[in-house]
Amino acid sequence: MRKICISLVSLGLLLVISGAASAANTATQTITFEVTAINEMSVSGNPANLTINSATAGSGPSPVTDSTTTYNITTNETTKKITGQITTGGDMPANTTLEANLTAPTGGSSTGYTSLSTTAADLVTGISTLNESSKTIAYRFSATMAAGILASDTRVVTLTLSD
Repeated sequence: MRKICISLVSLGLLLVISGAASAANTATQTITFEVTAINEMSVSGNPANLTINSATAGSGPSPVTDSTTTYNITTNETTKKITGQITTGGDMPANTTLEANLTAPTGGSSTGYTSLSTTAADLVTGISTLNESSKTIAYRFSATMAAGILASDTRVVTLTLSD
């Protein structure tokens, strides 16, 4: 009987130890994650020189355009817009106008040709979560006869993706 009791106690201890060993085979971890605001925009390069060098007799000079550059856009937010402004060189010379026209990405709305100055102007509105590439940027330069002859000049235009 004593052997049976010792055997049962030994068996019980073995089961307890075995159960404890099995319980130690699991572990837990807490995973924290987030997605932050993503708002990226890039351009393909610079447009060609915009040179006004002709007019029809009896009329003012015709505007010149360039639509050889594009932009890419990625955003995971809603209600974004693209603004444009001259950030280097100051406002345009008297009697001249520089305008920009951006093709809107899906769901957005282009404001069409919009005059640029040192104050930001909306170019595309209503942008929501998307990623698109190769959207056309067109620039138009115009001058009246009163502008006279202007030496080559430069302005830097900054396009900004914002709220």
